[in-house]
Amino acid sequence: MNWGHAMKTPAALCILMMATGLSAPAWADAPEIVKVSASKPGMGWQFEVTLRHPDTGWDHFADGWEVLDAEGNRLGYRKLHHPHVDEQPFTRSLRRVMVPDGTRKVMIRARCSEHGWVSNTVEVELSPDGRASY
Repeated sequence: MNWGHAMKTPAALCILMMATGLSAPAWADAPEIVKVSASKPGMGWQFEVTLRHPDTGWDHFADGWEVLDAEGNRLGYRKLHHPHVDEQPFTRSLRRVMVPDGTRKVMIRARCSEHGWVSNTVEVELSPDGRASY
């Protein structure tokens, strides 16, 4: 195989990086979900999500997170309206998330303005007594 030619294609470079344990800068800059807590103070759930992301300003910052059911349906969305350059990690809440009765697991997924939605999610177990944490 001509490795010089292979390294010019994005797919080959990606395979080589995964095989050698190297990561791309975009993966390193993805928002990290540090902590999640949830409670059910009334009809809906309230989620508190702590994110860490190397916000650099308006061009690149963590700009949202969502609550998903097991099938990937969105139950709630929290838009983050501005960068948190000097506030890391940071916590924001979302109230009145209507989770269907009997649901015991939800996923939290974050996004940033430059790279979009991250591929990994955090699974949160919801207890019948109206509490949850990650």
